[in-house]
Amino acid sequence: MTVVGRGGQHRAYVDALLRELDLERGLLHDNLETIFLGGGTPTFTALPELVRLLEALPGAGEVTVEANPETVTPELARALRSAGVTRVSLGAQTFRPELLRVLERVAGPDDVRRAVHHLRDARFDNISLDLIYGIPGQTTSDLEADLGDALALEPEHLSCYELEAKPGTRFTHAWGTELERQADAMEDYFERVVATLTSAGLRWYETANFCRGDVGRDLRSRHNLAYWLGRDYLGIGIGAVSTIENRRWRNAPRLGPYLQSLEAGSVPEREYEELDGDVRARERVMLGLRLDEPLPLDGLRRALDPTGLARVEQLGLAERTEDTLALTTRGRFLGGGVTAELLA
Repeated sequence: MTVVGRGGQHRAYVDALLRELDLERGLLHDNLETIFLGGGTPTFTALPELVRLLEALPGAGEVTVEANPETVTPELARALRSAGVTRVSLGAQTFRPELLRVLERVAGPDDVRRAVHHLRDARFDNISLDLIYGIPGQTTSDLEADLGDALALEPEHLSCYELEAKPGTRFTHAWGTELERQADAMEDYFERVVATLTSAGLRWYETANFCRGDVGRDLRSRHNLAYWLGRDYLGIGIGAVSTIENRRWRNAPRLGPYLQSLEAGSVPEREYEELDGDVRARERVMLGLRLDEPLPLDGLRRALDPTGLARVEQLGLAERTEDTLALTTRGRFLGGGVTAELLA
């Protein structure tokens, strides 16, 4: 689900979300595993409307809300907890003020620290922080300091993403030369992230995701695990994507038509894609190999290229048993390139 930042339309958007949910309720299991309220800025929604939305959603084992650090007040933290939220994901990005200015982020390092403290005071025991590396102007020491600052807050989960700058944007025009320099450093950054966080006792359970493993419970993101394990999911809201059995659809990203359709009692405008068995198998391999657990090969062998698989094994980038396939540590660092070599 995605929430917009247009103050005058918060109520209308929440109304539309709940109407779409009612229209699609037959696709949902009686006992939901996860709910993820994301899109980057849910906590910019007027608090009464955000609470109304959360309280109207069905129950689930894990309920995550993405939050902008500068929006997390004691009142918001308590309201999320009271509304059944079990996990909060904070977009820290970096703790270096000069790099935040490059990213044009409003929240500062102290906003992140305050947000974590407010959430702890509200009894949240599952907090995730997002970090970005490869930012124009970032150095190795900046990255190491970011990781240290993040670990000092003792989050249960950390996501560390390579900066993705879309070609042709104002950002790439402004930072093109520096982005090229950073691209050459990405592999080193990635290896430093993994080495630092695993040395601190975190589990590198997915390419860009780490969680604590010392608290007697599974702190992996259950919602994202569903994607990586090829599970079905329903997305609600503008631009939301759903995958149910052999069909995928995406809601149109425009707010006006979305509101009009739902006000008329109709599903919003969508793009549909039929997924045959080969596509599902390839996606299952691509996503499943991002995890630190072996991928069961039952039903997936047709997606693998025997020659490519043999070559990758010979290079020590993957390990295969009779029933499973997994990337080695070096294979995981090379990631997508190895997986592309494996696929038929």
